[in-house]
Amino acid sequence: MLWYKSFLETRSRFLIGLVILLMSVFGTVYAYPRVERMLAMVPAAAMNGDSLIAGRIKEIAELSSSYRGYIWAQALRQNVTQMLSLFAVLLGAGGLAAQARGTLFTLSLPVSRGRLLGVRAATGLAELAVLAFVPLLLLPLISPGVGQHYGVGEALVHGVCFFVAGSVLFSFASLLSTVFHDQWRPILIACFAAACLGIAEPLFGDLSRYSLFGIMDGEIYFRQGGMPWLGLLASAAVSAAMLFAASRNLARQDF
Repeated sequence: MLWYKSFLETRSRFLIGLVILLMSVFGTVYAYPRVERMLAMVPAAAMNGDSLIAGRIKEIAELSSSYRGYIWAQALRQNVTQMLSLFAVLLGAGGLAAQARGTLFTLSLPVSRGRLLGVRAATGLAELAVLAFVPLLLLPLISPGVGQHYGVGEALVHGVCFFVAGSVLFSFASLLSTVFHDQWRPILIACFAAACLGIAEPLFGDLSRYSLFGIMDGEIYFRQGGMPWLGLLASAAVSAAMLFAASRNLARQDF
Protein backbone atom coordinates (compact mmCIF):
# COMPACT_ATOMS: atom_id res chain seq x y z
CA MET A 1 0.00 0.00 0.00
CA LEU A 2 2.77 2.45 0.94
CA TRP A 3 4.69 1.77 -2.25
CA TYR A 4 1.60 2.27 -4.39
CA LYS A 5 0.67 5.44 -2.50
CA SER A 6 4.18 6.82 -3.02
CA PHE A 7 4.02 6.02 -6.72
CA LEU A 8 0.65 7.76 -7.08
CA GLU A 9 2.09 10.91 -5.53
CA THR A 10 4.89 11.16 -8.10
CA ARG A 11 3.65 9.26 -11.15
CA SER A 12 2.66 12.33 -13.18
CA ARG A 13 6.08 13.96 -12.70
CA PHE A 14 7.81 10.67 -13.42
CA LEU A 15 5.88 9.88 -16.59
CA ILE A 16 6.19 13.42 -17.95
CA GLY A 17 9.93 13.36 -17.29
CA LEU A 18 10.32 9.98 -19.00
CA VAL A 19 8.46 11.11 -22.11
CA ILE A 20 10.41 14.39 -22.36
CA LEU A 21 13.78 12.68 -21.92
CA LEU A 22 12.96 10.00 -24.50
CA MET A 23 11.84 12.65 -27.00
CA SER A 24 14.98 14.69 -26.35
CA VAL A 25 17.31 11.74 -26.98
CA PHE A 26 15.35 10.70 -30.07
CA GLY A 27 15.44 14.23 -31.49
CA THR A 28 19.18 14.62 -30.79
CA VAL A 29 20.06 11.38 -32.56
CA TYR A 30 18.01 12.09 -35.67
CA ALA A 31 19.35 15.64 -35.89
CA TYR A 32 22.90 14.33 -36.32
CA PRO A 33 22.93 14.11 -40.15
CA ARG A 34 21.73 17.71 -40.38
CA VAL A 35 24.35 18.84 -37.85
CA GLU A 36 27.07 17.11 -39.89
CA ARG A 37 26.03 19.02 -42.99
CA MET A 38 25.87 22.33 -41.11
CA LEU A 39 29.34 21.88 -39.60
CA ALA A 40 30.78 21.18 -43.02
CA MET A 41 29.53 24.59 -44.13
CA VAL A 42 30.98 26.54 -41.18
CA PRO A 43 33.85 28.69 -42.49
CA ALA A 44 37.26 28.15 -40.96
CA ALA A 45 37.43 31.82 -40.01
CA ALA A 46 34.49 31.36 -37.65
CA MET A 47 36.49 28.84 -35.64
CA ASN A 48 39.89 30.54 -35.68
CA GLY A 49 38.94 33.78 -33.98
CA ASP A 50 39.79 34.76 -30.44
CA SER A 51 36.25 35.54 -29.29
CA LEU A 52 34.28 33.45 -26.85
CA ILE A 53 31.77 32.59 -29.58
CA ALA A 54 34.52 31.38 -31.91
CA GLY A 55 35.94 29.22 -29.14
CA ARG A 56 32.52 27.75 -28.47
CA ILE A 57 31.94 27.01 -32.16
CA LYS A 58 35.35 25.36 -32.41
CA GLU A 59 34.68 23.18 -29.35
CA ILE A 60 31.29 22.04 -30.68
CA ALA A 61 32.75 21.34 -34.11
CA GLU A 62 35.60 19.28 -32.65
CA LEU A 63 33.27 17.28 -30.41
CA SER A 64 30.71 16.75 -33.17
CA SER A 65 33.35 15.42 -35.55
CA SER A 66 32.56 12.04 -34.02
CA TYR A 67 29.13 10.64 -33.22
CA ARG A 68 30.17 9.80 -29.65
CA GLY A 69 31.37 13.36 -29.11
CA TYR A 70 28.18 14.79 -30.59
CA ILE A 71 25.97 12.71 -28.31
CA TRP A 72 27.95 13.72 -25.25
CA ALA A 73 28.07 17.42 -26.14
CA GLN A 74 24.48 17.85 -27.28
CA ALA A 75 22.54 15.25 -25.27
CA LEU A 76 24.46 14.14 -22.21
CA ARG A 77 26.22 17.37 -21.22
CA GLN A 78 23.29 19.64 -22.00
CA ASN A 79 19.74 18.38 -22.52
CA VAL A 80 19.73 15.22 -20.41
CA THR A 81 21.74 16.78 -17.57
CA GLN A 82 19.43 19.80 -17.36
CA MET A 83 16.17 17.88 -17.58
CA LEU A 84 17.23 15.05 -15.29
CA SER A 85 18.32 17.62 -12.69
CA LEU A 86 14.90 19.27 -12.85
CA PHE A 87 12.97 16.03 -12.52
CA ALA A 88 15.24 14.78 -9.73
CA VAL A 89 14.17 17.87 -7.77
CA LEU A 90 10.51 17.39 -8.68
CA LEU A 91 10.57 13.73 -7.61
CA GLY A 92 12.30 14.56 -4.32
CA ALA A 93 10.04 17.45 -3.34
CA GLY A 94 6.82 16.86 -1.46
CA GLY A 95 6.28 14.01 0.95
CA LEU A 96 4.60 13.76 4.33
CA ALA A 97 5.31 17.30 5.53
CA ALA A 98 3.76 18.81 2.38
CA GLN A 99 0.57 16.73 2.43
CA ALA A 100 -1.92 19.18 3.82
CA ARG A 101 -4.92 16.85 3.60
CA GLY A 102 -3.41 13.41 3.78
CA THR A 103 -0.94 13.86 6.64
CA LEU A 104 -3.22 12.76 9.48
CA PHE A 105 -4.41 9.72 7.54
CA THR A 106 -0.85 8.75 6.66
CA LEU A 107 0.32 9.15 10.25
CA SER A 108 -2.55 6.94 11.43
CA LEU A 109 -1.11 4.01 9.50
CA PRO A 110 0.70 1.40 11.68
CA VAL A 111 4.16 2.32 10.37
CA SER A 112 6.91 4.61 11.62
CA ARG A 113 7.73 7.96 10.07
CA GLY A 114 11.13 6.61 9.16
CA ARG A 115 9.53 3.84 7.13
CA LEU A 116 7.16 6.30 5.47
CA LEU A 117 10.07 8.46 4.36
CA GLY A 118 12.14 5.42 3.43
CA VAL A 119 9.44 4.01 1.16
CA ARG A 120 8.87 7.35 -0.51
CA ALA A 121 12.61 7.89 -1.01
CA ALA A 122 13.07 4.39 -2.42
CA THR A 123 10.14 4.90 -4.81
CA GLY A 124 11.51 8.24 -5.97
CA LEU A 125 15.02 6.86 -6.43
CA ALA A 126 13.64 3.92 -8.43
CA GLU A 127 11.83 6.39 -10.69
CA LEU A 128 15.00 8.46 -10.97
CA ALA A 129 16.92 5.33 -12.00
CA VAL A 130 14.40 4.72 -14.79
CA LEU A 131 14.81 8.33 -15.96
CA ALA A 132 18.61 7.95 -15.88
CA PHE A 133 18.91 4.62 -17.69
CA VAL A 134 15.98 4.13 -20.07
CA PRO A 135 16.55 7.23 -22.30
CA LEU A 136 20.25 6.40 -22.59
CA LEU A 137 19.55 2.78 -23.47
CA LEU A 138 17.50 4.13 -26.35
CA LEU A 139 20.75 5.38 -27.92
CA PRO A 140 22.10 1.94 -28.98
CA LEU A 141 18.67 1.06 -30.39
CA ILE A 142 18.08 4.08 -32.62
CA SER A 143 21.65 5.08 -33.57
CA PRO A 144 21.71 2.61 -36.52
CA GLY A 145 18.82 4.66 -37.94
CA VAL A 146 21.32 7.44 -38.73
CA GLY A 147 24.08 5.03 -39.73
CA GLN A 148 25.94 5.24 -36.40
CA HIS A 149 26.74 3.01 -33.44
CA TYR A 150 26.56 3.69 -29.71
CA GLY A 151 27.65 1.04 -27.22
CA VAL A 152 25.33 -0.37 -24.57
CA GLY A 153 28.19 -0.37 -22.06
CA GLU A 154 28.78 3.34 -22.62
CA ALA A 155 25.09 4.07 -22.12
CA LEU A 156 25.11 2.11 -18.85
CA VAL A 157 28.18 3.96 -17.53
CA HIS A 158 26.59 7.32 -18.22
CA GLY A 159 23.36 6.05 -16.68
CA VAL A 160 25.19 5.28 -13.44
CA CYS A 161 26.70 8.78 -13.41
CA PHE A 162 23.32 10.40 -14.02
CA PHE A 163 21.60 8.37 -11.33
CA VAL A 164 24.19 8.74 -8.57
CA ALA A 165 24.80 12.46 -9.12
CA GLY A 166 21.10 13.11 -9.69
CA SER A 167 20.31 11.47 -6.34
CA VAL A 168 22.08 14.39 -4.64
CA LEU A 169 19.51 16.83 -6.02
CA PHE A 170 16.72 14.39 -5.19
CA SER A 171 17.91 14.07 -1.58
CA PHE A 172 18.40 17.82 -1.23
CA ALA A 173 14.81 18.42 -2.33
CA SER A 174 13.63 15.69 0.08
CA LEU A 175 15.50 17.33 2.94
CA LEU A 176 14.05 20.74 2.12
CA SER A 177 10.58 19.17 2.07
CA THR A 178 10.96 18.28 5.76
CA VAL A 179 11.89 21.91 6.53
CA PHE A 180 9.17 23.70 4.56
CA HIS A 181 5.58 22.47 4.78
CA ASP A 182 4.68 23.29 1.20
CA GLN A 183 5.73 21.89 -2.12
CA TRP A 184 6.97 24.95 -3.99
CA ARG A 185 9.66 26.37 -1.72
CA PRO A 186 11.76 23.16 -1.75
CA ILE A 187 11.48 23.04 -5.56
CA LEU A 188 12.42 26.68 -6.03
CA ILE A 189 15.31 26.58 -3.55
CA ALA A 190 16.74 23.34 -4.98
CA CYS A 191 16.42 24.60 -8.57
CA PHE A 192 18.03 27.92 -7.62
CA ALA A 193 20.95 26.12 -5.94
CA ALA A 194 21.41 23.87 -8.99
CA ALA A 195 21.29 26.87 -11.34
CA CYS A 196 23.92 28.73 -9.29
CA LEU A 197 26.15 25.66 -9.35
CA GLY A 198 25.75 25.36 -13.11
CA ILE A 199 26.53 29.05 -13.68
CA ALA A 200 29.63 28.87 -11.46
CA GLU A 201 31.06 25.74 -13.14
CA PRO A 202 32.90 27.52 -16.00
CA LEU A 203 34.82 29.55 -13.43
CA PHE A 204 36.61 26.40 -12.26
CA GLY A 205 38.02 25.46 -15.67
CA ASP A 206 39.12 21.84 -15.91
CA LEU A 207 38.13 21.28 -12.27
CA SER A 208 34.48 21.58 -13.33
CA ARG A 209 34.56 17.94 -14.43
CA TYR A 210 34.81 17.03 -10.73
CA SER A 211 31.73 19.08 -9.81
CA LEU A 212 28.25 17.64 -9.38
CA PHE A 213 27.26 18.28 -13.00
CA GLY A 214 30.68 17.18 -14.19
CA ILE A 215 30.09 13.86 -12.45
CA MET A 216 26.55 13.71 -13.77
CA ASP A 217 27.45 14.10 -17.45
CA GLY A 218 30.39 11.70 -17.11
CA GLU A 219 33.02 14.07 -18.54
CA ILE A 220 35.88 12.16 -16.93
CA TYR A 221 34.68 8.91 -18.51
CA PHE A 222 34.12 10.60 -21.88
CA ARG A 223 37.55 12.25 -22.04
CA GLN A 224 39.71 9.78 -20.12
CA GLY A 225 37.81 6.49 -20.25
CA GLY A 226 37.81 5.95 -16.48
CA MET A 227 34.93 5.96 -14.05
CA PRO A 228 34.81 8.98 -11.68
CA TRP A 229 34.78 6.71 -8.64
CA LEU A 230 35.70 9.38 -6.12
CA GLY A 231 32.96 11.70 -7.34
CA LEU A 232 30.39 8.90 -7.41
CA LEU A 233 31.25 7.77 -3.88
CA ALA A 234 31.15 11.35 -2.61
CA SER A 235 27.78 11.94 -4.29
CA ALA A 236 26.34 8.74 -2.82
CA ALA A 237 27.61 9.67 0.65
CA VAL A 238 26.17 13.19 0.46
CA SER A 239 22.85 11.85 -0.77
CA ALA A 240 22.64 9.26 2.02
CA ALA A 241 23.55 11.89 4.63
CA MET A 242 20.79 14.24 3.44
CA LEU A 243 18.20 11.46 3.44
CA PHE A 244 19.25 10.51 6.97
CA ALA A 245 18.96 14.16 8.05
CA ALA A 246 15.52 14.31 6.43
CA SER A 247 14.36 11.25 8.40
CA ARG A 248 15.64 12.69 11.68
CA ASN A 249 14.05 16.04 10.94
CA LEU A 250 10.71 14.41 10.10
CA ALA A 251 10.78 12.32 13.28
CA ARG A 252 11.09 15.45 15.44
CA GLN A 253 8.19 17.30 13.86
CA ASP A 254 4.77 17.65 15.45
CA PHE A 255 1.87 17.40 13.00
